[in-house]
Amino acid sequence: MTIFSPTRDAALQHLDDFTPQMGRAYAAQRNYDRGPGKHTSVSCLSPFIRRRLISEQEVVTAALQNHGLDGAEKFIQEVFWRGYFKGWLESRPAIWESYRQGLATDLEDLEKNSGLRQAVTRAEAGQTGIDCFDAWVDELVHTGYLHNHARMWFASIWIFTLKLPWRIGADFFYRHLLDGDPASNTLSWRWVAGLHTRGKTYEAQAWNIAKFTGGRFAPESSDFETGVTSLDWSEPNGLPSAQPPRDFVVPDPAKPAALLLTEDDCLMETLIPNGFDPVSVATLTSSGLRSSRPVPDHIRLFEAEALEDAAQRIGQAATRLNTASPAPIIAWAAEAGAKQIVMPYVPTGPLKDWLDASRPKFENHGLTLTEIRRPWDDAIWRYATAGFFKVKKEIPNILNRLEIA
Repeated sequence: MTIFSPTRDAALQHLDDFTPQMGRAYAAQRNYDRGPGKHTSVSCLSPFIRRRLISEQEVVTAALQNHGLDGAEKFIQEVFWRGYFKGWLESRPAIWESYRQGLATDLEDLEKNSGLRQAVTRAEAGQTGIDCFDAWVDELVHTGYLHNHARMWFASIWIFTLKLPWRIGADFFYRHLLDGDPASNTLSWRWVAGLHTRGKTYEAQAWNIAKFTGGRFAPESSDFETGVTSLDWSEPNGLPSAQPPRDFVVPDPAKPAALLLTEDDCLMETLIPNGFDPVSVATLTSSGLRSSRPVPDHIRLFEAEALEDAAQRIGQAATRLNTASPAPIIAWAAEAGAKQIVMPYVPTGPLKDWLDASRPKFENHGLTLTEIRRPWDDAIWRYATAGFFKVKKEIPNILNRLEIA
């Protein structure tokens, strides 16, 4: 189904293979979408980084050691974009809530409006008659991946040419991308739509698509109707002010703890404190929370296998759990004698929403949900309150602070 194997060994091999290209070759060729199975100009590491089968710090270290900061500048900046988006959404969680509420309304409209439903169905089936767009639908659905440039073109055509609700498009991506991430996905669609940086839209251009697909597609300018004034953004003007990242409960070394692995960090052996000895280990699959619409089996399987790989590296047999109900999780932890459940930090997104709603049930059974956040996130998120430039100019200082060289 995909070209990705959800294991740390596969991630490390992928990293080794691409490291020689992280420098000037990447800077010169990264915008070219060469088509399914031919994405040799970009790393394709995002499905691994999304779940931290390999860490951002490892990837940046490889780039620095082989190309230096100047030589690998563009590649390193792209890695930092993911951290920037996560931190930006952490500082404005109301944007995520607005997206979820707006999507629910859009999907209700989809049920009521047969014309809209037919248009969305055609788009999601790759039957629009726009060759490049339809090809990207096929690639996304069958591989779980799209080149970043294709993602921007796709979103632009969806919003400005097909005139479809942007949140339904974002949901389509989120359901089908192996690297689907609530922050990167939501904010990238908002950026194309002109919501992230209000009024600055990204509109697909025929010449740009022809050039950066190497002539695989040759659309006419008339294929892309543009203009944003007729669109109803259904959002207030301006953005909520940034707030510090949320407080969270850290593990108490004096209490017996059960370790719950989630797809937000499958590298827990490098995160848990020295001497930490969990009374039990479990994996928690949550891909089904991405949307009220169907999430493909290969997305769910990738998550489950990544978690299984993470559990094996912890060195304990893991109980397999899911988010259908908190009851089995409570029973698992209680049976092991745990007083706290330790997890990697869960950023703004559907799993955090689910945990927040379930938290009282855990507490009623004497269980505290605790989290561990990586220094990498703390180092970037403090600057992720406005545009990316604020993070970009701090990259050398962040690398020094984290002792990455």
